[in-house]
Amino acid sequence: MVQALDPKTGAKSSDRLAGLDFARHNEEVVRVFETYSERNPIRVPIIVGTNTRYFMFHPDANDFGMDFKRFSEDPSAMFDSQLRFARWSRFNILQDAELGLPKQWWVGVDFQNYYEAAWFGCPIEYINDQVPDTHPVFEDCPERVMENGIPDPFGGLFGRGLEYYEQMSEKAINGEYLGRPIRVGMPGGGSDGPMTVACNLFGPVFVCSAMIEEPERLQRLLTFITDATIERMRAWRTKSGIPVPQDSFGMADDSIALISTEMYCEQILPHHKRLYDTFGTEKDRSIHLCGNASRHFPTLIRELGIAGFDTGFPIDFAAVRKAVGPNVKINGGPHVELLRSATPEAVYEESRRILQSGILEGKMFLLREGNNLAPGTPLENIEAMVRAGLDFGRYE
Repeated sequence: MVQALDPKTGAKSSDRLAGLDFARHNEEVVRVFETYSERNPIRVPIIVGTNTRYFMFHPDANDFGMDFKRFSEDPSAMFDSQLRFARWSRFNILQDAELGLPKQWWVGVDFQNYYEAAWFGCPIEYINDQVPDTHPVFEDCPERVMENGIPDPFGGLFGRGLEYYEQMSEKAINGEYLGRPIRVGMPGGGSDGPMTVACNLFGPVFVCSAMIEEPERLQRLLTFITDATIERMRAWRTKSGIPVPQDSFGMADDSIALISTEMYCEQILPHHKRLYDTFGTEKDRSIHLCGNASRHFPTLIRELGIAGFDTGFPIDFAAVRKAVGPNVKINGGPHVELLRSATPEAVYEESRRILQSGILEGKMFLLREGNNLAPGTPLENIEAMVRAGLDFGRYE
């Protein structure tokens, strides 16, 4: 049975945080991040990374029967679902984020992590009980991806994205949700990284083998991917009014966890340099890396000026802090599978261990799951991580 929302508070009686003092919580969150940015934090910030897949497969968040195919192919369904998921998150997931009703809601065109491969021409596949994905359709002949030149930044999947943005913006202008206005964000301004895109297009076996056996061939393909990515990101950022370059630019490239630092410097670093030099000033550059890519961190600091790492996998936090020094931001925390399947006591203990590892030196650590909350993660386990952060993430 679907419960009614309180029209004043936006809460349901079943919401886990329905009794929280949201005003007091939100005031503390502002103070936590203000002092963190000033390098004098009152404590470690604690956040929880989620995306649509967590809410889609959570029976309480998705009590209206949405599925990824309808969500992805119907902009109205995408719009409405994001609002309902955002409301549920704000009343059920405890973290250092604004909770309760916001001043305004944010939604956006959400094509998940298949968006770049699909833009280059890979077909989208809808998989039961999973996020949509693509197949490396160019693995038989990688050069086919270059046959028609660089794709139109506003064509293909991003042509659909532009249509979705326009339709969602019209819905936002003409409506509100729980008495609050709605803003719509544009797609197209980021990237999961040239090596990761190459693996999605050609398959990781070809990419890693070609680094050794056919490096010049691979470089032609990576140059094409980077050229296309720069053209697409520049076009969308210009349309969105985002400065090029901008402070605090960040991107990802999870697949570099597959290779040595020597191979990274030879094969991938030049493409990363082009992206960071195009879109980022030298201030507060960051990178997200799933997998244990910590062996690359000193190189990324030296060669790209990276000032912050969002880690996507449990790493040796003590060793990383020693390797990068006290002035580099590190985000990280317990493995997502531990968060999903362990007891709250085990989550609390692992969070405590991380916080007492030496990672707090320099006061530049942010506690979060490592990385992106898995469907089925109990709210009790999230709260255990938060409790550990409050108990062991304070500075003398």
